[in-house]
Amino acid sequence: QVQLVESGGGLVQAGGSLRLSCAASGRTFSTYAMGWFRQAPGKEREFVAAIIWHGGATYYSDSVKGRFTISGDGAKNMVYLQMNSLKPEDTAVYSCAARYYSGPVSVANDYSYWGQGTQVTVSS
Repeated sequence: QVQLVESGGGLVQAGGSLRLSCAASGRTFSTYAMGWFRQAPGKEREFVAAIIWHGGATYYSDSVKGRFTISGDGAKNMVYLQMNSLKPEDTAVYSCAARYYSGPVSVANDYSYWGQGTQVTVSS
């Protein structure tokens, strides 16, 4: 079992920045990757970014590439999402997730554990 708790969401003006944190506990040593997903009202859940623990490779959706940065601290079991140049269309509930197996990191169904999410609202 892995428990995930997100924090750092809030209200920010367009062009601003936020840093989301995800604290992991439990069987974190066996996870393969961590991802961030988001879901806006009335829309499907969307892949945002992912990081592979071994090697540190990172992946981003086209919509956030160049603006968001995912990072991790294995010693602290933390994953972060630095979000810069925020846009109103970034407004959503952001959730972190953990997966045990390799494969396309953008596939939400391949993640076994999810946090409760944190709201990010970007005003225009």
